[in-house]
Amino acid sequence: MHRTLPSALPVWVLAVVGAVLIGVFSPSTRYLTWLPVVFALCVLATFVIQLSLPVKKGLVTRMFASIGGAAVLLAIATGGLAAAAA
Repeated sequence: MHRTLPSALPVWVLAVVGAVLIGVFSPSTRYLTWLPVVFALCVLATFVIQLSLPVKKGLVTRMFASIGGAAVLLAIATGGLAAAAA
């Protein structure tokens, strides 16, 4: 359990940075195209990070924290971008 936050934090940062970049550079109607791409990158980053760790115990918990946190952050970003586009 003690390795959950340090291994999930880079994925969450990737989600936030991706959402901010989409908000800045994407036209107002195209954010729904790019947010799933950021989520896919978060899933891939999760696999790379978690499978590179030497400890395999708690893998599912760490992956759930990483991907679940990214999904929540991107859902919040979707709501914010939808409100901004309206």
